[in-house]
Amino acid sequence: MEEDILIDLSELFKVFGDSTRIKIMYLLRETPLSVGELAEKLSMTDSAVSHQLKILKNSSLVRGKREGKSVIYSLADDHVLLILNQGLEHVTEK
Repeated sequence: MEEDILIDLSELFKVFGDSTRIKIMYLLRETPLSVGELAEKLSMTDSAVSHQLKILKNSSLVRGKREGKSVIYSLADDHVLLILNQGLEHVTEK
């Protein structure tokens, strides 16, 4: 496998290495949410959530869709959901 692909994979897993970003993606598994809704559910500031969403968006893990004055975030695609579900399955195995 080419080195640059492995580096990209490593960078992707680094994004998954933050518990706040995992919590955001976990919430987005259920339903799309705005920054304010995520901030409320996570007991965080809008600014802190926006910062994490920017990282997730830059890694193509979430996407935002403008609805009026708000941006509603969701998981980017089924691959992200699969990665989350596989990770959850792995850590909950006995």
